[in-house]
Amino acid sequence: MKDVVPDKIRNVAVTGHGSSGKTTLVAGVLFDTGVTTRLTMVDKGNTVTDYDPEEVERKISINSAVCFCDWKDHKINFVDTPGYSNFLWDTRTSLRAVDAGLVLVCGVAGVEVGTEKVWGMFDEFGLPRLVVINKLDRENANFKRTLESVQQFFGRQAVPVQLPIGEEKDFRGVVDLIAKKAFLFEKDESGKFREEAVPAALQDEVDRRNKELTELVAESDEKLMEKYFEKGELASEEFRTGLRKSILNGQIFPVFVASGMLNIGLQPLLDGILGMLPSPLEKKEIQAQVNGQESRVAVNAEGPFSAVVFKTISDPYTGRISLIRVFSGKVNPDSTIVNTTKDADEKLGGLFFLQGKEQVPAGQARVGDIVATAKLKTTTTGDTLCAKGAGIVFPALKFPEPSISFAIEPKTRADEDRISQATHRITEEDPTVRIERDPDTAQLLISGNGQLHVEIVIDRLKKRYNVDVVLKPPKISYKETIKGRAYVQGRHKKQTGGRGQFGDVRIKFEPLARGKDFEFDDKIFGGSIPRNFIPSVEKGLIDAKKKGVLAGYPVVDFKATLYDGSYHEVDSSDIAFKIAASKAFKKGLKEAKPTILEPIMLIEVYTPDTYMGDIMGNLNGRRGKVQGMEQKGTLRVLKALVPMSEILDFEPTLTSITGGRGSFVMEFSHYEEAPGNIQQKIIAEAVKEGRVRPEEED
Repeated sequence: MKDVVPDKIRNVAVTGHGSSGKTTLVAGVLFDTGVTTRLTMVDKGNTVTDYDPEEVERKISINSAVCFCDWKDHKINFVDTPGYSNFLWDTRTSLRAVDAGLVLVCGVAGVEVGTEKVWGMFDEFGLPRLVVINKLDRENANFKRTLESVQQFFGRQAVPVQLPIGEEKDFRGVVDLIAKKAFLFEKDESGKFREEAVPAALQDEVDRRNKELTELVAESDEKLMEKYFEKGELASEEFRTGLRKSILNGQIFPVFVASGMLNIGLQPLLDGILGMLPSPLEKKEIQAQVNGQESRVAVNAEGPFSAVVFKTISDPYTGRISLIRVFSGKVNPDSTIVNTTKDADEKLGGLFFLQGKEQVPAGQARVGDIVATAKLKTTTTGDTLCAKGAGIVFPALKFPEPSISFAIEPKTRADEDRISQATHRITEEDPTVRIERDPDTAQLLISGNGQLHVEIVIDRLKKRYNVDVVLKPPKISYKETIKGRAYVQGRHKKQTGGRGQFGDVRIKFEPLARGKDFEFDDKIFGGSIPRNFIPSVEKGLIDAKKKGVLAGYPVVDFKATLYDGSYHEVDSSDIAFKIAASKAFKKGLKEAKPTILEPIMLIEVYTPDTYMGDIMGNLNGRRGKVQGMEQKGTLRVLKALVPMSEILDFEPTLTSITGGRGSFVMEFSHYEEAPGNIQQKIIAEAVKEGRVRPEEED
């Protein structure tokens, strides 16, 4: 492809709620700019950016995908992002690679939860954006209603720069409010259009909307405001300069109209991207650490090479592909660079631009480029790459904590043999997935951002890596402890034909504060137990506490004080004292008021205020204890402590209550005593599973 200077590059994320038409709009743009020879469709599974088999099958975007096109001597890099909440982490990381974005809003549904969430991400990164009211060809589409929805959520700064000509099946073109021209499109999906005068029926609204837009531009700058008051208008150049400045400063969000499916309005939108959105060089500096000190890196071609890896693709054939946004300098395909995040040298495995999954060789990567390279050894998503000696480290990417966990079991021995390598490849590509073994339950757990997220990972394990697993609810990591004191004797005496076994200990058991686990105190004096056997007593207790007397769960938060005992000069041994300590442990626990502890999770629920009452009621029904509420932006944040056993299925419930507008994060908080009726259920289940025998119950 031809060389493009950085100031003629536009890096744009295409975002919005799921099914707002992002991939279809990108497909139309690629057709209009000659990248594809026909208009591809999501329903046909042949789009450039939805190429993953799971995306083709489910007809939704699961991964961010990169493509590019040439338009009027400019190169536009598009990052087509997911819109459903389970995959919005990928959208958020992709915003590190772009300088601006499109926010698509369905002309039928209006602003939806995914729209709100991506808007907040743009605010977080301080990125300018254009709003596109899409799908205006659909039944029940309504521009005015949708615009009201946009302005209700995002303010009057979201102002139209276009009006639609017709709606639903009659949607056939757009009016440019700035140039006061109409563009009428053919209805054959060709993207061909003709320029005409503004339809007479729309002239009054065009004049009114143009005046509103001019006033908003004037309000953003004191000098423009003075000129507007003096003359009642702004000169064309003043207006365009003021509009672009307001967009880059986040004071105005221009609203465009389109139908990606019918290929209407996409070429005027491309003109808007060139004229209204920034080149990579317009962001003069980027926050970073340089040689360990907080600093800022100049965005220019002359500085040392620096870049961020914003996505990793695990390709079954190519291996690991790293997607890179270059922030300064340049780099050649065979260069050796430094991963400053991990302090490791990396040799580039070539450079290429991505057109979906197609690789286009790149002779060089320069400031502003979005490129890819293959087979980096240590580099993962979020790492900084730079020239040797530059010492640049960009802020790390933040990934959401998983909100749901399942246990997975390989179906066959062959699946078990393959699962380790397969899960490693999965987590390389998706850093929000956690696959790890629970040390308490010995289950292999998979954790993700929602049930759909986990299901897709399971499908990938099977289809990509031929690993078949069964998905099950995870076991709860209960613990046991004591509430009282006990003084007990543990005695082991066994006489056989030869040398016998003898160990005798007296131990005091007492509770410790929650979280203290286990303490062993040696109070032997006078030689009642020789010093060389004391470690064996402690080891016997450590081994024994792995299984409690109520339900067979590990025992925690207790102190064992060895205060007396006896020994035999011939028959005593390390193993005899270990067994004696184990007997003392079982006896002591039964006498010291044993009880079961359950894990308590701290959950933070983010929701519009409307649903707060229903959510609190639901959490109360789960034995939750509300800890507080606060406001964060437009959302209320509810904090509560909830037993882990009660919260495993909360994700689909929250989605149902809030219509998808709610989200939550949770983390382990502490253990506390389970209610008596819950303990009886836990014990009964332990007996059923064979963890304890009925006679072991207290």
